[in-house]
Amino acid sequence: MDKSVISIFLKKENILLKIKDNSTKAQIIDELKHKLPELKKFYKEEQTPILVTGKMLKTAEIDEIQALIESEMKVKVNFDSPRTMGLHGIIKDFRKEIATSETKFYKGSLRSGQRIEFEGSVVIIGDVNDGAEIIAEDNIVVLGALRGMAHAGAKGNEQAIITARIIDSLQIRIGSIIKERTREEISVQAFSYAFVNDKNEIEFE
Repeated sequence: MDKSVISIFLKKENILLKIKDNSTKAQIIDELKHKLPELKKFYKEEQTPILVTGKMLKTAEIDEIQALIESEMKVKVNFDSPRTMGLHGIIKDFRKEIATSETKFYKGSLRSGQRIEFEGSVVIIGDVNDGAEIIAEDNIVVLGALRGMAHAGAKGNEQAIITARIIDSLQIRIGSIIKERTREEISVQAFSYAFVNDKNEIEFE
């Protein structure tokens, strides 16, 4: 069994450091120290920024991770964990104009077996765990990790979007379009935004 708590992925716009949700601060810092030589191998002439994703980090953890990386490398380090909770915690340059709709806010995480349905958009201030479901006629926004099933645009609105700090769901739906992923795909590809593209397929970013 892989006991690693940090995975490194080379993406087009950045280098992704994905931290497992159940990892402790001590595990993160210890493994990061061992993986810094591996991280340095990605860098030659261009300084691709690093994006730290996965676990929702506390401000102290963010500061320590950033200081450790910057002590070894001159590179910009970004975090998708907000230093304070709030809608500004998810930063995304949306390609689509998102329509205004009535929005339901749910404070707390959704556990397995829980289900939320709403006629407008849904914002979850927490995680959506595996086995939980969200169904919305418009958009779905999750400020934590999305691991359960999410169905945006449930009555056929394929302009709807799904966004989260990280999307780890095995299945999401937008309108009548379904996108399924294997656990292997999820483990090597990290995304935070899903929408229907011009080919009428769900695309991740």
